[in-house]
Order: sequence, then C-alpha cells, then structure tokens
Amino acid sequence: MNIAAKPLVVIVLVNWNGKVDTLECLDSLHSLEYPNYQVVVVDNASTDGTVEHFHPDYCWVHVIEAGDNLGFVGGNNLGIDYALSILADYILLLNNDTLVSPDFLTKLVEVLESDPGVGMAGPLIYYYKDPGIIWSAGGEVNWKLGDSSMVGLDQVDQGQFGTQPYSVDFLTGCAMLLPVEVIQKVGKLDTRFFAYYEDTEWCIRIAKAGFTLKVVPQAKIWHKISKEARETTPRVHYYMSRNRLLFLKITHAGVSAWFHTLVLDYARFIAVWMIRPKYHGKAKQREAVLRALFDFFTGRFGRMSQWG
Repeated sequence: MNIAAKPLVVIVLVNWNGKVDTLECLDSLHSLEYPNYQVVVVDNASTDGTVEHFHPDYCWVHVIEAGDNLGFVGGNNLGIDYALSILADYILLLNNDTLVSPDFLTKLVEVLESDPGVGMAGPLIYYYKDPGIIWSAGGEVNWKLGDSSMVGLDQVDQGQFGTQPYSVDFLTGCAMLLPVEVIQKVGKLDTRFFAYYEDTEWCIRIAKAGFTLKVVPQAKIWHKISKEARETTPRVHYYMSRNRLLFLKITHAGVSAWFHTLVLDYARFIAVWMIRPKYHGKAKQREAVLRALFDFFTGRFGRMSQWG
C-alpha cells in the first residue's frame, strides 16, 4: 500500500507515571493496519522510569518531556502542537491505558475522509477487564440537568449500535480523531480544565462551529478504567465538581442546569455526607467538593497542586 497516499495521523498519548499501561498501549498501536501514522508520547514529568524504556525498543515513538505535570489538557496540547508542526492531516488523542483493534484507526479515518462535515470520530470503547461490556458508545449532554453521561454505559454489546456511524453530543477524550483543520478553526483544549470535562467542552465547541461528531461502531478499543476506584478519590471529585461548573459557564447553560447542579446535586450531596453516619468516611470527598466550589467562584482554574 502506498503510504504517501494515506493522510498522516499523529497519535498523541499523555503519560504520567503510567509506564506499564503506556508500553502496552504502544505495543497495541504497533499492530495497526493503517500505514501512515506517527506516535508521540507526552510525558508529564513521570518518576516511574517511563521515558527510559522508550529506547531502543520504542525508537519509533517520538517523546516529548513536558518537564511538569501539565494534566490531560496541557499534555495533549503539546502533542497537538507537535502534530501541527509536522503538517499532520489528522490528530488522534488516545488514553495511554487503552488497547486498540488493528483496524480501528483505518475505520475512523475512512469516516472523516468520506464526509468533510464530520469534525470528530471515535470508536466504541469497552472495559478492558470485561471486553464485551461497553464503557462508552459516545456521550450525551442533558442541558436541563447540566450533566453529561455515556451512551451505552455498562451494556453488553449485542450489536445494538449497528454498523454505521451515528451522531452524538460528545466523544470522550479517551479516543477522538480530528482533522487538523477543525483544530485550527476552533482552537485546542481549554487549559483551565486541566483534566475532566475538557473533552466535552471541546466537542460542544466543535459542534457549534457546524461539524458533526460521530461514533464509528466498527472501530473498537478497550479501556483499563475502574469506575469504582475513580469515584472514591478526592482528586476526581475536585476536578469533576469544579469543571462541571466551568463547562456550564463556557457553554452558557440555562438556569435549570445551574439550579440542578448547585442545589440538587452539590448542596444535597454535601449535606448527606455531613449528616448521615454511614457517609462520615466521605470527609475528604466533601472537602474536595467544597474546595472545588470555592475555586470556581474565585476564578481558580488549571491544576490543583495538592493532588497534581
């Protein structure tokens, strides 16, 4: 196959102390059928020896050492800058804790090549530990509640999403392929988020620019995600709480969304965690949400240094 005839795709992985996952993801990418791609790993000042493992076994990987923990947003933006500098045609943001099917990139590129109105394409994403269970088949935003959710979450894949690409409100930053022209038109990820909700806001921005966002169900990857573990950490509670409000602000959400978020969600959860004895162990999570509210209303965004 003539490599030059295929658009150049730069695949961006952000690594922060995730050596095992990152190397397994790279091994998976090395089996891609698509002939014209380059992988760049942005390392956010890892201390687990990740960078040292890239040579000589991974000499085909371009490594950018950020020098600090720039988060998902800052790390990916560095990768985007590199992709633009080498005149890539498409940029794929991919979580470093994923494994991919050999044909998934081919199928994503085909969709974008066939329709210039598509601004982003993403695969069906399954749980790594439960490979037949869907984690994300795209996402939807409930503007009345001011919240977002994954389509198909925890469903057994029985072919319910068909074989043809379909439109969604947003794609998760776990895996999103974009033409460079779209990024040049709408800009990069918003650094105020640092991590969480940045992908949803980006998708809304792209949709408002007149593009559609498509899930390609025949493209498949597997994500090493643990929902239970993530929801217990104060770090996640902080970023999710603060950035949900930032998302509502940027997208000019209505009164209903703000009321539901601030009163029916945040205030209620804080009160329950304080009053009910069985939630007394949630003190750190409660403090994280309170800190998130304080930081949002005082305009403090980006990295929360306590958790990195």
